[in-house]
Amino acid sequence: MTFDYQRVYQHGTLALLVPGLFTGTLSVADLLTHGDFGIGTAHGLAGEMIILDGQAYQVTGEGQVNQLAPTDMVPFATVHFQAPELPNQTLGTVTKAELEAQTLAQQPLKNLFFAVKVTGRFKKMHTRAVEAQQEPYPNLTDATRVQPEFEQDGVTGTLVGYYAPTLYQGAAVAGYHVHFLNTAHDFGGHVLDYVIEDAQLTVQPFETFEQHFPSQDTDFLNSDFDLKAINADIEEAEH
Repeated sequence: MTFDYQRVYQHGTLALLVPGLFTGTLSVADLLTHGDFGIGTAHGLAGEMIILDGQAYQVTGEGQVNQLAPTDMVPFATVHFQAPELPNQTLGTVTKAELEAQTLAQQPLKNLFFAVKVTGRFKKMHTRAVEAQQEPYPNLTDATRVQPEFEQDGVTGTLVGYYAPTLYQGAAVAGYHVHFLNTAHDFGGHVLDYVIEDAQLTVQPFETFEQHFPSQDTDFLNSDFDLKAINADIEEAEH
């Protein structure tokens, strides 16, 4: 099988989550035909999803880590095939803010989608995970207003996620959006902050952004979206 390492694939948009369209519309099995690394959320906005080496994991609002089944459904996810020969950058002690700024400063990437993958030891990792929602679903702001947070010091694992250009705010989260899973597969989530101790970084730029819509979902097809409200709600929910 030939993989397109220049393409990032996204099912759904972050904007469709804003009014509470949390119903899963693509199976994990179908999602994994488009990438072996990525992030997203599960049906009902149930936790934080991270995909490593073709396996989808869910970090729940209780902090538990589960493997998602091929038949599980997702409303929103972004995936790519990890290129095998990307240059590795060795990282010493560096904060989240420092690494994000350095990555953009080193290459002209600000107007491209790119994936980041950091594997190694973190002095500190601070995450959160949204709790599963029940129908009738609330909007994204209400669903994420109170989110359980988790912290570990001296943890090893893998951070995966994406940078999206400002131009694509709404389709994705403009800026960085990353998730984490530790080596023991019992801690992770949406990353709020970290300090790296010793790790390897790869950066994978994309020339193609493929947007897949839930074209059979009547709630999505009949929704009216307010761009100004979407941007405000995304900022509150995701940062």
